[in-house]
Amino acid sequence: MSVSLGKHVTLTKPDDFGKLLEDEGIIFTTLDKAVNWARKSSIWPLGFGLACCAIEMMSMAAARFDVARFGAEVFRPSPRQADLMIVAGRLSQKMAPVIRQLYDQMPEPKWVISMGACATSGGVFNNYAIVQGCNQVIPVDVYVPGCPPRPEALLYAILQLQKKIDSEKGSFKRVLNLA
Repeated sequence: MSVSLGKHVTLTKPDDFGKLLEDEGIIFTTLDKAVNWARKSSIWPLGFGLACCAIEMMSMAAARFDVARFGAEVFRPSPRQADLMIVAGRLSQKMAPVIRQLYDQMPEPKWVISMGACATSGGVFNNYAIVQGCNQVIPVDVYVPGCPPRPEALLYAILQLQKKIDSEKGSFKRVLNLA
């Protein structure tokens, strides 16, 4: 089937899309899927290490576990350059306003991983000086249990976050500030 769009321009529907992909190198997708693919493939983390979980977070970035395979290659030194905050360790009452300020400085879209028992639920002891879960201060997307969790668990959390990013709707409209 062919449709003439004007002088010297004809739109032709191919009989076999697979052959078209091989011959022309064309990919059929939606703009939302393309934006989500780019976002999930280049996550820029901001490491917020507060206690022993930070050691496991740092080892995840080393050669043995190599988080670079998943697009989160370099931990960013500034919240203005990051789109993922990893809260690793206990969060004290005095540190809560600081973490909120860092979260507010991050550009949209932004995600948070709560790493370890202390960041997730305040730890094993109910202490007046510790926030009983960082979700009381900032929204959390993925929780990683453990005391401290292994680097593999944090890698799994990043994979879960990538699945969440990949399934978001309306990403392209948010890029254009239309939503």
